[in-house]
Amino acid sequence: MDHDGPSEREPLLQTAQVQQKVTNISEIPVEGYSSVQDESDRNVFDNVPDAKKQIGLASAVMLIFNRVIGTGVFAAPSIILRSSGSVGMTFVMWIIGALVASAGTAVYVEFGTGLPRSGGEKTYMEYIYRRPKFMITCFYAIYGLLIGWLSASSVVFGEYTLNALAIQPTTVNVRVVALLCSTFCLIAHGAFLNYGLKLQNALGFFKLFVLLIIAVSGLFCVAGVPGFAIHAGYNIPHNFTWTSFWEGSDIGLNAFVTGMYNVIWSYVGYSNANYALSEVRDPIRTIKRAAPLAMILVAIAYLAVNVAYFAVVSKQDMLEGGTMAAALFFRNIFGPATERILSAVIALSVLGNLMSILFTQGRVVQELGREGVLPLSSFFASNKPFDAPLTGLFAQWLISMIVMVAAPPGDAYLFIVNFSMYPLALFNMLISGGLLLLYTPAFKPYEWCPPFQAWKSIVIFFFLSNVFLAIVPMIPPSPGFDVYEHLPYWSHVVIAVSIGLLGIIYWFVFFNWIPRKHGYRIAQETVLQDDGVPRNVLRRIPNASGDEGRA
Repeated sequence: MDHDGPSEREPLLQTAQVQQKVTNISEIPVEGYSSVQDESDRNVFDNVPDAKKQIGLASAVMLIFNRVIGTGVFAAPSIILRSSGSVGMTFVMWIIGALVASAGTAVYVEFGTGLPRSGGEKTYMEYIYRRPKFMITCFYAIYGLLIGWLSASSVVFGEYTLNALAIQPTTVNVRVVALLCSTFCLIAHGAFLNYGLKLQNALGFFKLFVLLIIAVSGLFCVAGVPGFAIHAGYNIPHNFTWTSFWEGSDIGLNAFVTGMYNVIWSYVGYSNANYALSEVRDPIRTIKRAAPLAMILVAIAYLAVNVAYFAVVSKQDMLEGGTMAAALFFRNIFGPATERILSAVIALSVLGNLMSILFTQGRVVQELGREGVLPLSSFFASNKPFDAPLTGLFAQWLISMIVMVAAPPGDAYLFIVNFSMYPLALFNMLISGGLLLLYTPAFKPYEWCPPFQAWKSIVIFFFLSNVFLAIVPMIPPSPGFDVYEHLPYWSHVVIAVSIGLLGIIYWFVFFNWIPRKHGYRIAQETVLQDDGVPRNVLRRIPNASGDEGRA
């Protein structure tokens, strides 16, 4: 049995006790880890210097709000209406989606208060699934490196920016603008951390202000306020009479599943602040307030904006119009000339979304580097030269740009969008299922007792919702509702699962087969980087005796 790391019955994540830079790895004791059980521990966990904690309550709220609100609030209502068949069922679906998001928020707040360090799902799965050693980290690492999170949103930004500038979008110019935008985000967060955060927050507040304008304009239209009447020539909606509210409701299983699938993904992003908790000031107190506040804002925004849309746009226009609900809304109240203004607004909304994604996913790569299981781990774990995880941000930027350039429009592009989302359902299923395990007698030695605990019924609800998201893509679509034109409907599922299997193969070869073949085992030890942040390194320990250096 390996006694060099934490035993299977020891707590895994505990405050590192390294106080100085270590040059001789043999001087470092190998320590187990435990979860935080008292809020007074909040500032010593993970040993990240206070000077690096740049994220306060407002920034944490905007990290989540910017991540959730991208283009979905402008486009999704029309898509959901087509699936539900009625205005009433549309609101039912949005409310159910909010409940799923609330459950997910509660699960991530519990993990965030118990394990207040960066990494999100990586940190939580490592805590729960400790054997085989290093396997879950390798499984997650391949996803963390190979999924180009920025690619889809950057292309959307390119399209709407060119629209706002009255330039005809083409494959080339859209990708050039997308590249420039993503590079701007990289520079802002990689070289000018404070200014990048301020801009990200400003875009979040701008987005909130725009949604408030839409909601208030809809109410003014209903109230008959001068200047907010529907322009002549457009259908007057009657969506809120009791009969019309439920007219056309499609309670068929397939339609309901399709609609709920889109709604639940529209709320994804509640875990975004968890990826950067090591840089959050007073992380336990902050995540307990920031995550619920952000998701309350999101839920209110979605419901209020939907009320405004259906108050101004007729159901028929929503179903038949090829454009987004927001475009129809602005057209009906402010006239068709506002299309370019709307495009600029959506482009800025997507920019905030891009900055939020890159900020957190770059830190996920850095956490993978700090774990020591990747090649060039010290490179990925570094905060040089601008006291920000530039290398982790650059890795995300590079993969995203490769994916963005390589993916042609049509099936391949839609495939990449679906492929990037599917692993989230798998991770959420694993951590919510794992959280249920932590409260069973078999896991009592883990001593899991965080400052905040979600109700078990909420955790079960969140677990089942992610089982739903994992299974739905494998169900054959109804005729005429094919996911792709030329690819099998299950193709993104197979590739996503294959990526995870690749991570397991990487673990088996480098952490199991090769060590057994050469007669050594791998142990993890902690050192301090030049910037004062601890990271793990690996070393080979011969099975017989002695010490033969690092892995």
